[in-house]
Amino acid sequence: MALAMVRPRQPILTRQRIVAVATAIIDAEGLQALSTRRLANELEVRAPSLYHYFATKEEILDAVADTVMAQVDISMFGRDDWATALGRWARAYRAALVAHPNIVPLLARGPGRRPAALRLADAVFGGLVDAGWPASYATRIGALMRYLLAGSSLGSFALGFVDDPALYADAYPRLSDVHRLREHPEQVDQGAFELGLDTLIDGLVARFPDVASAKEEKMWAH
Repeated sequence: MALAMVRPRQPILTRQRIVAVATAIIDAEGLQALSTRRLANELEVRAPSLYHYFATKEEILDAVADTVMAQVDISMFGRDDWATALGRWARAYRAALVAHPNIVPLLARGPGRRPAALRLADAVFGGLVDAGWPASYATRIGALMRYLLAGSSLGSFALGFVDDPALYADAYPRLSDVHRLREHPEQVDQGAFELGLDTLIDGLVARFPDVASAKEEKMWAH
């Protein structure tokens, strides 16, 4: 008689499952809430089991960050004109950040060695250079976009004011209605991002003819 297959008592561990649970912890409670002990408890394994997949906590954080970056569509580069591609990519990027705001400080450090983040940087930089932007300008545009995207995702402008009309009424009369911003955070914050993005791209479109023929070759050229 064949022996029945015995199910393992300990949950099956994979890199994907570790990253998924780590992401859930960070999304719910912030970067500071993640520790290897907490992660192991959530996974119902012993902490040393994690080191078969990740050597350090930093490697886990990098994997979480790169998983978020892998969600960002970059297919528009090489398909759409550079201005349209830049706008569509920026909106896709911000959507990923808004879905995982607690990870933004980690992403703001830059791509490091993360494959998905480096593919993203390569697509944006390459798309701009292929369109005719000198490498130095493409580098600056990439940096500028990161500032806009990270800044617009770190926190809500609308929710930064308290819901207390009396606080503003006498001392800050020009802010007498500012507490009402809290009623419309999405419209304020998304609207501000769209305004900034459109203004930025319009400015780049206006400048493009003057710089497209420049002879700069290096990313860091002046």
